[in-house]
Amino acid sequence: MDILATPTKKTSVLAAGLLLMAVGIVCSIAFGVTNIGWRTIVESFTAFNGSQEHLIIQTARMPRAFIAALVGAGLAVAGAFMQGITRNQLASPSLFGINAGAAFFIVTGAAFFGAGGLTTFATLAFAGAAVTAVLVYVLGSIGNDGLTPLKITLAGAAITAFFSSLSLGVLLTGGQTFDQVLYWFVGSVSGRDMGIFKAAAPYMGTALVGSFLLARHMNVLSLGDDVAVGLGQKTAYIKLAAGVIVVLLAGGAVSMAGPIAFVGIIVPHLVRYLVGIDYRWVIPYCAVYGGNLLLAADIGSRYIAFPKEIPVGVMTAIIGVPFFVYIARKGGRS
Repeated sequence: MDILATPTKKTSVLAAGLLLMAVGIVCSIAFGVTNIGWRTIVESFTAFNGSQEHLIIQTARMPRAFIAALVGAGLAVAGAFMQGITRNQLASPSLFGINAGAAFFIVTGAAFFGAGGLTTFATLAFAGAAVTAVLVYVLGSIGNDGLTPLKITLAGAAITAFFSSLSLGVLLTGGQTFDQVLYWFVGSVSGRDMGIFKAAAPYMGTALVGSFLLARHMNVLSLGDDVAVGLGQKTAYIKLAAGVIVVLLAGGAVSMAGPIAFVGIIVPHLVRYLVGIDYRWVIPYCAVYGGNLLLAADIGSRYIAFPKEIPVGVMTAIIGVPFFVYIARKGGRS
């Protein structure tokens, strides 16, 4: 499917998405439990005076908005790459265990080794994502028929359940760790500061740039390994580069916001419905509209149980589960 058939239409909708992201960031900064006027918001940037309203904007809402945009973009692009590599429309960092593995490494490091600090959490998340990616790939490749969509899906589901169970077990055995990590473990962008954003953003930014550069090669790879090799494509290197990008994006997202699910499934499918399968369009669209989805989900999470907030991971699950069932049924009929 390619609704936006011409480059002009695709460019226009992409530009509209960027504008929508800017509006979403402004709304994320402006709206919340505490009512803050627009004039106060502007003054917090132009004439910061240390008041409570200015502190809320600078230390709570602004980091929250930037983190939501970057995490959404990273998870959506990672999902698009995973679906392309595995040729499995259900592939995503959450369902293939990448998020769960990264979360397990952080929980274990905090509980048993006293790990703390933004840089340490980011390092643990990247390591957990890398180890999980290798495990899923190896388990999905066992057998004479090699890697298949069904086997890698089952491997991802098994690894997700395994690491999620271990993480919950670690949390339940450590009371202090449970209190510190539980809200993060559900998936949330609230309570973060610019420090954790600055710790992970360079890695995720590098991966996003790399994803744009790799888009043309992914188009060739999507034709099949045999065709790609015949066209001179070094498929092993392309898959390795794509795997590194997925690890950096998913690991960085988990280090900032915890294991948020379903963004990596929802956005790539909607994007391909709009622009087709050309990764030169799919990747930028996923980055922009993935960020928009998580920004919208985070803003909605502040009002669905007002005056209390629910974690954004719950919002994405509410949206994502029906979509996942639809995609699974559609794939089954195919």
